[in-house]
Amino acid sequence: WRGWEGAPYSTLVPSDEVTINYRHGLPVITLMLPTRSERCQFTVKPVVTTVGAFLQDVQREDKGIERAEVFTTDGSKVSDATLMEVLLMNDFKLVINSTVYSVSPPVKDKLSSEHATEMEDIKSLVHRLFVALHLEDHQIRKERELLRKLDHLKEELLPLEQVKARIMDSADAKTSRLLWVGLALMSTQGGALAWLTWWVYSWDIMEPVTYFITYGSAMAFYAYFVLTKQDYIYPHAKDRQFLHYFYRKSKKQHFNVERYNKLKDDLAEAEESLRRLRQPLHLKLPIQEISDKD
Repeated sequence: WRGWEGAPYSTLVPSDEVTINYRHGLPVITLMLPTRSERCQFTVKPVVTTVGAFLQDVQREDKGIERAEVFTTDGSKVSDATLMEVLLMNDFKLVINSTVYSVSPPVKDKLSSEHATEMEDIKSLVHRLFVALHLEDHQIRKERELLRKLDHLKEELLPLEQVKARIMDSADAKTSRLLWVGLALMSTQGGALAWLTWWVYSWDIMEPVTYFITYGSAMAFYAYFVLTKQDYIYPHAKDRQFLHYFYRKSKKQHFNVERYNKLKDDLAEAEESLRRLRQPLHLKLPIQEISDKD
């Protein structure tokens, strides 16, 4: 026998040297170990066991096995990642060292539609359990990725935070000065009206003046509402003026507010993802979908 991926003088062994039987619903593969000269049984779980895992079990039982591979009947090599469930659907060749075993899996009885549905549910459950048991490695890798991302974002934000702090200090100082100037103007206006009322003119003359001053103030507040679509409330007006100074100063300092906000959003999202990822690591619970929002 020639071929079989580099084995020039392989020996073809009858199919009864390797037998497959089903016990309790699981396939049991019985074969002769070449160096130990004894038959050994291997029970496989076809839904989760791969061809590579089965071959590793065979080599682990017999240290003298240097080569263990599986081929289809037409000579194509079967990938180690193939599930045993797929392999056992058709005949195949098992190559151990220089010996080729021809294997014919038994034909399983056709399942009823109800039984088939139950089996599919069981397979799905086993698959979910298998994935859950291997989530910890995925979580650790994801945690490292998030930590690297956090470090990168913080490095980018550090110079921007310093520039932003200087701009905020300047804008806050200008806003405070504007508030004090407003207080000084109101005090000056009140003093001027009192001086004109008691020392220069009488109240009969100053009363129309104060009326028009009050009406003019009402017009100014209404104009503020028309322009800003907001009532003239002192804290809101202060914040608006602060933002005006802040953006004007940012433009002069070439501070990119949009990029800064984007980095802050990415940082908050990464921190939230890391928090939600670490929670099941500590509590040993299934991982939550970190992309979901609270």
